[in-house]
Amino acid sequence: MTKEKPKLSNQNIFKFQLYRDLIKRFFDLLFSVIAIVILAIPMIIIATLIKTSSPSEPVLFKQTRIGKNNIPFTIYKFRTMVGTAPHQLSTEEFAHPEEYVTSLGQKLRRTSLDELPQLFNVVKGEMSIIGPRPLIPNETIVLKMRTELGATKVLPGITGLAQINGRDDLIGSKKAQIDASYARNVNMFLDLIILIRTVVDVISGRGINGGKSKS
Repeated sequence: MTKEKPKLSNQNIFKFQLYRDLIKRFFDLLFSVIAIVILAIPMIIIATLIKTSSPSEPVLFKQTRIGKNNIPFTIYKFRTMVGTAPHQLSTEEFAHPEEYVTSLGQKLRRTSLDELPQLFNVVKGEMSIIGPRPLIPNETIVLKMRTELGATKVLPGITGLAQINGRDDLIGSKKAQIDASYARNVNMFLDLIILIRTVVDVISGRGINGGKSKS
């Protein structure tokens, strides 16, 4: 009588791994601090432009996101929308997101410059440079899928495997599957590929809708 092989749980799969659990954090901290220093002047210029265009509104957009092990944290972005925009919805949930995105905000989104303040989330240990993009709390269906598939066992990232495989063009369930695949296969080579592909995609604008309605 043959015995059935025991099913692998997330706890078994995500045992200590040197690169994922130690070396990756060292690189995150090193590169994010260097990036903040190098990009300090561009970030100051962006902040000044945002404040000049709408003096009564804040420069930074702060939103609750779900991080590693489903622990909430506050994510930082340069504000790209008007103050009346709903704060706890993803852009994809807006019927007409272009009605809320400012002209400067659209440019920041197309170049992904609005994401730069997340370097401070990386320094704080809430995010990684590379990992699954953090979701907002009301994206319950995708969050449940991510949890079941093990995608929430790693730090969320500024960019990730889903972002280089469609980004805004992917549906939530597909993103969850790709994010889980990344979480199970984190390694230095994969991170390097994602980083290079991200730079190429940002330059070309591939997969970025810039806050426009999808047809």
